Amino acid sequence: MKSATRRGLRVRVGGAVASALVAVGVSFAPGATAADVQSEQWYLGPMQAEKMWKTSTGEGIKVAVIDTGVNPDTPSLKGQVLADEVPKQVAYGATDDYQGHGTTMAELIAGTGEDGGIQGLAPGAKIVPFRVPLAGMLSAKDEKLAPTPEEAIKAVADSDVRIISMSIGSPAYEPEFEAAVEYAASKGKILIASVGNEGRDAGYIEYPAAYPYVIGVSSIDKRSHISDFGQSGNYVDLVAPGENLPGYCDRNFRKYCHNLVGTSLSTAITSAAAALIWSAHPDWTANQVTRALIDTAGRKWPKDEPTSTAGYGTIRPRSVLADPNYDAGEPYSDPLRKENTQEGEKLVTEIPPASASAKPSAGATAPSQGAAGSSKDKQAAAGSDDAKAVAADSSGDSSTLWIVLGAAAAVVVIGGGAFAVLRTRRAH
Repeated sequence: MKSATRRGLRVRVGGAVASALVAVGVSFAPGATAADVQSEQWYLGPMQAEKMWKTSTGEGIKVAVIDTGVNPDTPSLKGQVLADEVPKQVAYGATDDYQGHGTTMAELIAGTGEDGGIQGLAPGAKIVPFRVPLAGMLSAKDEKLAPTPEEAIKAVADSDVRIISMSIGSPAYEPEFEAAVEYAASKGKILIASVGNEGRDAGYIEYPAAYPYVIGVSSIDKRSHISDFGQSGNYVDLVAPGENLPGYCDRNFRKYCHNLVGTSLSTAITSAAAALIWSAHPDWTANQVTRALIDTAGRKWPKDEPTSTAGYGTIRPRSVLADPNYDAGEPYSDPLRKENTQEGEKLVTEIPPASASAKPSAGATAPSQGAAGSSKDKQAAAGSDDAKAVAADSSGDSSTLWIVLGAAAAVVVIGGGAFAVLRTRRAH
């Protein structure tokens, strides 16, 4: 959709992240000392970022950030954003972030931490920015000129970018969007998206996370507990830090906010983890990088029994980087084959109208996600409720935290309501 009217829908940042951007206090500026903002990035220590960077910084890997645009002039992103590599037909506004969200995601991925800014987990990687319209945040003119998410994805698919990070979402299924995702996957790209911030009882996973060939990411907190706001279902694949993190509050980029939360953040951090692994193993395929993330994820349940809230567990890229002889398996075997080739037909379900960014009221009926999970699903999920840590690290490290930041859920509005093709969810 070139405009909000072409298909009658818009995507907007919503859920917990949007609330945090508006409501939390502001005090740290990019000019503050590094100890300020970076001390809020509590996951860097447990993930042993300094040790990982001795092996890989993400150098040689380009990450497309499909979001609200990316400001290349923040101290942490100077020299990190490849604006000239955005294809002209989808470049409108790419470096004019109208909300601050996309710039925050870019810094979490590849920020250098310069002048006390956010320290990216993959500071050697580079960002290729794309700005797509989110509901109510752009003028009618800008919405018409900005590329749609599917147009951006298709452009990335035909480039040498390897990872597509999407901290956006919608409950509505779009055939054109799914086709773009499948095209990018066929070109060997890794696609990573947030599952949404409407809570585990929402009854569905946001798109694009729910499309085949997309790694769906949810959030955990500092104690490795699954975030209450993360949506649950069959297409949660990984979890990563997504609570109490710094980020930009507006388009002025003068100060950071505190205590941001959301699966948007987790998605960016997971994208950075993928960049670290792919940089260390540049000859691997997208399947092998994905399999490495899954196989080394921290979990307390069998690998072949992913749960509805945590998927295969919390990201631990260091486990891959620490082993120079790590075997990532078959290059052309899809590690997510079971969910990418669904058993049964997709279910078309009506979902609540677009005031839908609010969580269902007590007693409300959530959209169906299809058949209930197997007894194995239920057994696996039993160890992952919100009162329990989801990913103990058995490697002997000092901490059990292996998290990724959650992505901002985006909502698609179709008139007074919306219709979605929802994928089957795992049992809680």
